[in-house]
Amino acid sequence: MKEKLEHKLLSFSKRRSTITLAELEDLFDESVTYESFAKVIIQAEADKILSEVKTQGRNTRKASLAYRYRISRHRLNETYYKELQKYRHTFHQAINMDAYFSLHYKEWQEDFPYLKLIDKYLKEKGLPSEKAPAPERSFELVGNEKWIEEGGEDILRRVQLYDALNIYPVSDPLMFAMNPTHISEDTHYHLIVENKTTYQGLVPVLTQSPFSTLIYGAGNRVPKTIENFSTQFPVKGEHIFFYFGDIDRSGIEIWHRLHKRQASLPAVPFYKACFTKEKAFGKTNQQMKQESLCQFSKYFSEDMAENVSELLAEGAYYPQEVLPTKELQQILLTTDWHKVNSQLIKRKEFVT
Repeated sequence: MKEKLEHKLLSFSKRRSTITLAELEDLFDESVTYESFAKVIIQAEADKILSEVKTQGRNTRKASLAYRYRISRHRLNETYYKELQKYRHTFHQAINMDAYFSLHYKEWQEDFPYLKLIDKYLKEKGLPSEKAPAPERSFELVGNEKWIEEGGEDILRRVQLYDALNIYPVSDPLMFAMNPTHISEDTHYHLIVENKTTYQGLVPVLTQSPFSTLIYGAGNRVPKTIENFSTQFPVKGEHIFFYFGDIDRSGIEIWHRLHKRQASLPAVPFYKACFTKEKAFGKTNQQMKQESLCQFSKYFSEDMAENVSELLAEGAYYPQEVLPTKELQQILLTTDWHKVNSQLIKRKEFVT
């Protein structure tokens, strides 16, 4: 029961700092007696996982409990880390557990059943020496051919196994235009744009630009299709990716999902130009993780990051189409993208 209590408390949001006695009682089955329940709570007090909020008082039952408790996230994390250490030693050595030490316990809980299946596969068969399509490898690992496509890839990358498992994606081809004038250079710049209108507006001047490719992101598709880039553009050298999308919750979320697959710098000159235009209102039903906005904002000046936050807070947004074709082309051709790359990397390192 003590372990069950700790797991329940760990699953709460990190912002949750207190819990009432009634809420604690709700964590246990009705069949649990008060005496058994009280014993677990008193032990949690002794272990300093829970500490009473003295101003709220205690009940008058034989095993007296506080009406409200503070939750010690530090103490709970010690329990969580011990659990991670246990499986770090028992799981196959190819499963890298490091990421979970900075993730919420709930993510570990959700991933754990799949990690057990992956561990079993690795101990029985080892790392595969031959490549296999994602659905085939997915079925081998967890008995579900769609698992990798439906979120399993994130887990495999989290434990640094995706590449080691020799998986090749079965996804739509990446759509892009190529600039042949830069094919032999050592450094290649690539610009990913979210929408078709922006893509069509920039294609005519691509060969005059410093970019080796102009990639059509097709909205939500690019975080998946980008994994085909190296096979579709097998050109040696350093590859630097910029991204320009709508300044709204969905656009920022797409960038973040892409960035986790393929490091991509926000194309700041395009974003800055949007803020000189008339903003639009709507799209209030869009979802975005706070982490996505936080990571996105790191690449902007403090004032610009504040502008983005205020824009979203008031329910406004900028579609890419707010920039006319001539202005898009001018920004592409007159910007020193090498300098922008250096500035963004320094800014991100400074605020991290």
